[in-house]
Amino acid sequence: MADYELYCFAQSGNAYRVALMLNLIGADWAPVWVDFFEAGETRSPEFRGEVNEMGEVPVLRHGDRRLSQSSVCLAYLSRISGQYLPQGEEQELEAWRWIVFDNQKVNGMLGPFRFLRTLAKTPGDPAVLGFLEGRAKGALAIVDKRLADRPWLLGEAPTIADVSMCGYLYYPAEEFGFDIPAAYPHIGAWLERLKALPGWAPPYELMPGHPLKR
Repeated sequence: MADYELYCFAQSGNAYRVALMLNLIGADWAPVWVDFFEAGETRSPEFRGEVNEMGEVPVLRHGDRRLSQSSVCLAYLSRISGQYLPQGEEQELEAWRWIVFDNQKVNGMLGPFRFLRTLAKTPGDPAVLGFLEGRAKGALAIVDKRLADRPWLLGEAPTIADVSMCGYLYYPAEEFGFDIPAAYPHIGAWLERLKALPGWAPPYELMPGHPLKR
C-alpha cells in the first residue's frame, strides 16, 4: 500500500496541485479516482460522510491523517518533506499572499471558466463566461508581471506558491479558448522551468479519468 492516497480526478486543477507536489517530492503515492462527472460521487452521502464533508477533491490521506483543500495539502507536504518550503517568516507570508491570490483570482476564475466552457453538460451563460474570462486574464497579467524579473514567484527557488499557481495552467489551450503561455510569455517561461523539475508530469498523466466518457 502506498504511503499516500490522493482522491482526485484528471480534470481537477485543484487536485493536480497536490498530485504534482507528491511527484515533485518523490513521495510513494497512489491516486484514488473520484467519479465526479458521471456518478456525481462528491455529492453522495458516502463521500461526504466518509471522505470529505465539504464534497470536494482533493483529499490527501497519509496514515490516519486526512486532509482537504489543496493549499493545506501543499503546506503539509512541504513541511513533512522539507521541500518547496518558503524560507523564513517573510517568505512564508509572501507565499501565502500569492497562494490566496491564486485561489481567489487566478485559478479561482480559470477553473469555473474552463468548467462552464468545456466540461459542463450545459454550456455556461455567455455573460458569466465573459466575466470569468476577463477576471482570469487580468489576474494572469499580474502574475506575468511578477515573473518578469525573477525565475519563481518568491525569487530564486520554487516553493509551494509556484506549485499552487500552476494548478490549471497545464491543461490544453483548447479547453480555455486561448493559449496562456503564448499570451503571457513570462508565465510561459516559468511553466517551462517547472516542467524541468524532477518529477514533473502533466495532469492527464498523473490522475485518472481522462478522457471523459460522455
